[in-house]
Amino acid sequence: MNKKVVFSGKLDFLNLGELLQILGTNNSSGILRITSKYAESPGLIYVNNGNLVDASNGSLTGLDALYSLFGWIEGEFEFCSENINKENIINKNRMEIILDGTRLVDDGKIEKLGPVSYKKEPAVAGKEFALPLIKGPFVDYMYVIDEEEFSDGEKIVFEGNYGNWMWVVLEGAVEIARDTPKESIKLIRISNGSYVGSIASFLSEGNVRSANVTAVGHVQLGMLDSQRLSGEFSSMSPELKKVVKSLDKRLKNVTDNAVDIYLKKNNFENFVKGKNIVIEQGKNENRAFAITRGNVTVARKTDIGFVPLSNLSEGDFFGNIPFINMGHEPHNAFVFASKDLKLSSLNLGDLHEEHDHLSPTFKNIIENIATCISVTTMLACRFQQKIGMK
Repeated sequence: MNKKVVFSGKLDFLNLGELLQILGTNNSSGILRITSKYAESPGLIYVNNGNLVDASNGSLTGLDALYSLFGWIEGEFEFCSENINKENIINKNRMEIILDGTRLVDDGKIEKLGPVSYKKEPAVAGKEFALPLIKGPFVDYMYVIDEEEFSDGEKIVFEGNYGNWMWVVLEGAVEIARDTPKESIKLIRISNGSYVGSIASFLSEGNVRSANVTAVGHVQLGMLDSQRLSGEFSSMSPELKKVVKSLDKRLKNVTDNAVDIYLKKNNFENFVKGKNIVIEQGKNENRAFAITRGNVTVARKTDIGFVPLSNLSEGDFFGNIPFINMGHEPHNAFVFASKDLKLSSLNLGDLHEEHDHLSPTFKNIIENIATCISVTTMLACRFQQKIGMK
């Protein structure tokens, strides 16, 4: 068995959420071992190509064990790189697990393991959702051509304005919000290593910004080399180009739908009228398809009904692409198709190999878009739940 210790450290330096993001970004495979002097046995997390497969903590296994380990705020970790041949017990998206685990600890629903164990009082009903914070991997400064600084509350991007550049957050955090006739809706915060802007920023002239971006505290941004990124995109195969552009479109779609749900303007029945299920949420599906005719709707089934997420059409993709973990189909969403749907199969082996040869920066941009899709999806579901509780 090919096994080696890749890195180790203390949980008060890197917490579990940060560790899982690092392992996911690097498509790591192996076992994360966590120890604490307050626990009789170590916690184990099994990772395959960056995806969380299984976990154990005492008598707990799977997702229950994984969530319980978010309460280990003191201790040490060690990651051993090795091939993982375990059954995939955990099918939930990595970023959702990180956000849910952090929230469960903050809400006092998971005990903190340390010198003192305690539970906080549950959150007050009706309290505004805490904005999720997204972090990225270490920045490749070879792609940074300029640096800019912004002070707390300063607008970086204005929704509706034109702009053909993209930044990476070097220091601090920025807040993403959408304007509506009713109010400004705060969506997410992004921090070090995450990107401000979209793929469309460096692909076309006259790109219209779809959200406001505001500095939270002192912020330092690195402006990316648009020519270099555009050149790398131009050298991609037609299939990978379509996947990347479709991913960018899906994020905008999910954000639009989240805002509509918040404003109580979304109607799931209208989205799926006359459509049939082609992928069922939770069922195994190892293929991915490009739409050549017709359209599909992606929607997640929750305890209070369906949440519409994205409308896809000719040129878009759907299905299971191993290197894109966005928390949608097949494990976490249905796909409904129009009757005139025509498809072509994507060659996942070729796509995966081409993706592996992209620059670290472009791979990180793709990962960041997928993460933002996952987080915005969770936000849409929370908005729907809040409406259903009223």
